[in-house]
Amino acid sequence: MIKRLNKKVNAMETTPRKPAEKKAQGNLCRYSPWTAPFFDNLVRKIFQNPEKIAGPYVRPGMTVMDIGCGPGFFTLAMARMVGPEGRVIAIDMQQEMLDLVKRKSDRLGLSDRIRFHRCRQDSLGMGEKAGFILSFYMVHEVPDRGALFRQVSGLLEPGGKYLIVEPGFHVSQEAFEDTLRHAEEAGFAVEERPKVMMSRAALLGKS
Repeated sequence: MIKRLNKKVNAMETTPRKPAEKKAQGNLCRYSPWTAPFFDNLVRKIFQNPEKIAGPYVRPGMTVMDIGCGPGFFTLAMARMVGPEGRVIAIDMQQEMLDLVKRKSDRLGLSDRIRFHRCRQDSLGMGEKAGFILSFYMVHEVPDRGALFRQVSGLLEPGGKYLIVEPGFHVSQEAFEDTLRHAEEAGFAVEERPKVMMSRAALLGKS
């Protein structure tokens, strides 16, 4: 099954994008209580295991951020990783998603490790710093990627890492490389290109 999915992504990479698809870049993808379960379920963990994706960069006691947390697929997993002395800052534009993650974290006994923050489309509105920041399947939705990267750069602790992961079935390799150019212009350097199923990923550090 995994081989079939990889073949599908590879086929998409070789298919020219239509102009309408390019215009979609920068639009906000809104979750809803009806679509959220598709992004947070046991089946997804088979292909995109948070422990394998974020685990190498998260340690107990850290402060980490999940920008565009959605229904909390990575937020809750990272809350377990940082332990009772750490903290996850869940950031999203949609209050209903933050409320959903809050209810889930209450049931799991993780709320005391999570700070919930509603941002604007043009500003994260954060002053706190973190040792690790994750943006999973959200950078392509941001109208001004350069502004986002400049803000994230100011939020990273010395030696901190920023992992961006984009959907391979939606973001072409060319578009992803353009995103990385924006990141480099904001003072980031690509340190690693982790393998994430059906995705394009890059681990960034301050240059």
